Amino acid sequence: MEVIKTPIEGLLIIEPKVFGDKRGYFFESFSQREFDEKVAPILGHKVIFVQDNESMSSYGVMRGLHFQRPPYTQSKIVRCVKGAVLDVAVDIRKGSPTYGKHVAVELTEENHRQFFISKGFAHGFAVLSETAVFQYKCDEFYHPEADGGISILDDSLGIDWRITDKAILSEKDTKHPKLGDFDSPFDIKVNLYK
Repeated sequence: MEVIKTPIEGLLIIEPKVFGDKRGYFFESFSQREFDEKVAPILGHKVIFVQDNESMSSYGVMRGLHFQRPPYTQSKIVRCVKGAVLDVAVDIRKGSPTYGKHVAVELTEENHRQFFISKGFAHGFAVLSETAVFQYKCDEFYHPEADGGISILDDSLGIDWRITDKAILSEKDTKHPKLGDFDSPFDIKVNLYK
């Protein structure tokens, strides 16, 4: 696999090695050994995944921008196995030089890209295809009492979601505060991997 650094520390694009022929294709979607060898040195710590999730959504659905509050923070590897999504992570670590900045990556069933998102980021995506099946691995179990979020439609974030005029959001996602009204539970000075 190839690991591509982004402009924000803690966010990485992973491109698996895909073997294709007239029958179709094959690739390892995840290997803990290879992740430890290639990603952990960039991060400066190991990440062990404990839970896999999957969602299916139709065109125009936007999910996010979500995170889990300490002590149940999560790192994630996300990918789109059917269709296409615009996947976004926003830095919400107080004191970070990139606080409030984001990285957007188009993840599709054709490009097989994956996006690694460290703890301390809010995460969301918009469905660009007719339908999309989205999978993600988490390094902490889900805890509903630790749910948090910032508004996915906050214009101050400068995210071009490409579908906001036709956006379909859950009721919960319409109630998250904008970044300017948000008190982040994350601090760049605190090691989230203790």
